[in-house]
Formats: sequence, C-alpha cells, structure tokens
Amino acid sequence: METAIADTGFVVALLNRTDDHHSAATVIYLQQEVILLPQTVLAEVAYLLGRDAGNLTVVAFLQGLAASRFRLTALQGQDILRTAEILERYADSRIDFVDATVMAIAERHRLTRILTLDQRDFRLFRPSHCHSFTLLP
Repeated sequence: METAIADTGFVVALLNRTDDHHSAATVIYLQQEVILLPQTVLAEVAYLLGRDAGNLTVVAFLQGLAASRFRLTALQGQDILRTAEILERYADSRIDFVDATVMAIAERHRLTRILTLDQRDFRLFRPSHCHSFTLLP
C-alpha cells in the first residue's frame, strides 16, 4: 500500500471525537500502514488541539505518536524552495504555508494520497509528479 501524507484537518478530526469527520478519518487512518506527518502539520495540530481541547490532549497525542501510524518528517531545503514556488504560483488562490509544505513533501516522496479535509486547496494544485492528488476521506 502506498504511503499517505496527512494535513492538519485530517489529524484534528481523527483526534477529536466530536468532530463531524471523526468517523471517516478513523476509518481512513486504520486503512493506512504509514502516514507521513510533516513537522509543520504537527505544529498546527498541537496549536489547534491545545486551543480547543487543552494541553493534556496535546501531551497524550505526542506521547502516543511513536506507536501510531504517523511518521514525523521534516522539511528539507528543496521542500522550502518548492513551498515558496507553490505559494508564489498560487498566490491568488490563497493556499496557505502548511498546505504548501504538505504538497512539497508529497512531491518529493512522489506520493499521490493526501489525507485532508481541505478539498479546495489540494484540488487546485497540480503536482509535478502526477495529474492530481487522491484526497481522502
């Protein structure tokens, strides 16, 4: 099975049982073997969880990360340059920094599956390695 990469909304929905997309995110999560989790996404998830559910929820997530299907991945120099290119090219569409980093890392790893609730931005983007991303759920 191909590795997938996660965006913030997917991870927040997975962790928040009251989220409207929690059930769908859980099903998709359990179908994956490995999910890349960019550090930029981790930072945004920690912020949103801390704000909405409290720091103890963030602590629990961080403590369980090593045993999860998520594999933390850092931005490399080429990802930063590609992120800048994406932001510049799609400036009118207002794709945000974190989404652009997910796109850049997906391109570097030649991934086609994005776990996201942000259909708009990821559908607008045209990756360099495939026609379009497959968006789940």
